[in-house]
Amino acid sequence: MPRPEALPRTVRLLLLARVVNRLGAFSLPFLTALISADHGASLTSAGLVSAAFGLATIPSRLAGGYLADRIGRRTTIVLGLCGCAVAQLAIAASVSLTWAVTGAVLLGLAFELYEPPSQAIIGESVPEQHRVRAFSLFSAALAAGGMGAGLLAALLGRWDLRWLFVTDAVTCLACALLIRLALPHDRPEPPGADRGRAAVRPLRDRALLSVLATGTAYALINQQAVVTLPLALTRHGLPAADAGLLFTAAAATTVLAQPLVRLPWTARLGTPVALALAHLLLAAGLTGYALAGTLPGMLAAAAVLSLGDLLVIGRIYALVTELAPPGAGGRYLAVFGTSWGIAATLAPVLGTQLLARAGTTVLWSVMAVFCLLLAALHLRVTPESAGSPRRRTAGRPGPAEPAAAPGP
Repeated sequence: MPRPEALPRTVRLLLLARVVNRLGAFSLPFLTALISADHGASLTSAGLVSAAFGLATIPSRLAGGYLADRIGRRTTIVLGLCGCAVAQLAIAASVSLTWAVTGAVLLGLAFELYEPPSQAIIGESVPEQHRVRAFSLFSAALAAGGMGAGLLAALLGRWDLRWLFVTDAVTCLACALLIRLALPHDRPEPPGADRGRAAVRPLRDRALLSVLATGTAYALINQQAVVTLPLALTRHGLPAADAGLLFTAAAATTVLAQPLVRLPWTARLGTPVALALAHLLLAAGLTGYALAGTLPGMLAAAAVLSLGDLLVIGRIYALVTELAPPGAGGRYLAVFGTSWGIAATLAPVLGTQLLARAGTTVLWSVMAVFCLLLAALHLRVTPESAGSPRRRTAGRPGPAEPAAAPGP
């Protein structure tokens, strides 16, 4: 296998910065625990606070895309990271439930600001043929940081949950400083270019909307394997803490399986076929969760699930980048990214209800069936490729082309 070309310095620095940030990104799962333990909130109230955080991430994504195209990628990333740090410190210092809830909502409003510009930097700095690999490495960088984050959480969480939020704030500020010093300043387009950008309306692009619909369905399934997993483990008679082992196994698989993305046969797969294959792997992993009653079986299922996630993330973000007209990458990625906010809001409600009413086997089996349906759907509606002549600066189809080019 030929040695892969080195990624641009800007992308490598961004990957390093996100690893630093990810090392401290372990406080959010403990938000409900902090609110319940320190402020006496009921589990229902704590769940509503988490849902409020999820809702706040939706406008945060959209604002991140707008600001990235308006004031620049680097400035938006630094702004979002500093906002997260301030909100984390507010939660750590909260003396009342109202203060903690306010901090959680502010965290949601800042939480996704840096995602669209980060993804836009990758998409615009890397040649089209290397975008899938670059986005896969971005996912691997977050996974690598996540493995260290779990260890830090285990240490600090035994001391005081508030220190989790303080440490998270420190890593946000460290990441912001690294971005500010190391990444080149990208100057926004002159005012006269605003008229061209104003003509770009991502929500009128049917190709993007089809990807958003399937992406939201994927995100809902993905979040079930995160949010509902600890509860499902207890139904199997396993400790809820074993979910940490499954998350670590998934993260390790994401890192170790990176060479698979560069295999010639993988690179030759069209986007609809690759996404269909990814969802077949996800269905296999979820079926493993449904059938496995032991920790080793669950670990094997988590590894298979991670392989499916690896194929989805690289392909889907490369596709959205190709769909975007020049200068509108941030907004396109932001609109697509709202799928995660929707999933973060709905997944806890849907998953817990299904788990309570039908049990773990039905929960994972239903998710596996949804994956099979998505696999078939990708072959019919996912655009094969959106690069080159299909996209124009106005972001609208030309006279001889449809708004969405269906896959095979």
